[in-house]
Amino acid sequence: MAISVQCDRNLLSVPCALRAAATAFLLTVFVALAPARADELRTLEIATRTGVHVFAVEIADTEPERERGLMYRRSLPDGQGMLFDFHREQEVGFWMKNTYIPLDMIFIRGDGTILRIAENTEPLSTRLIPSGGPVRAVLEVKAGTARKFDIRAGDRVAFPIFRPQ
Repeated sequence: MAISVQCDRNLLSVPCALRAAATAFLLTVFVALAPARADELRTLEIATRTGVHVFAVEIADTEPERERGLMYRRSLPDGQGMLFDFHREQEVGFWMKNTYIPLDMIFIRGDGTILRIAENTEPLSTRLIPSGGPVRAVLEVKAGTARKFDIRAGDRVAFPIFRPQ
């Protein structure tokens, strides 16, 4: 992304420099707070009775990334989501504190099988949403996605971290 600040030659150079500095600062803040760029998204597929559905996902595989997740975001495009990788199967629980977007949470076992789905979770809630058993990962997508694509427990997720048995 490139942004330029044009100054009228009749203006003093100080105001122009201030506008350029302010623009650079705002661009820095925007980049720091923006979600991952498109080249940082990875492709994930879910095979259902209605076909194979492809999603572009950000990966949260460190503790700080998993703790922040999709908090503070105001939107999530259709077809995008965040995959929380726990690196091994374990029982997990999520909440929606500081999360403004209603989500579907898809709990996935180590072999890529969907264990369960929590649909249309309540934004800003501190109510615990449990995995209901050991899972390797959780996929968060925009609320309504599971229903739209008829994604159900037992469906299969294809992504490099999952190892079919």
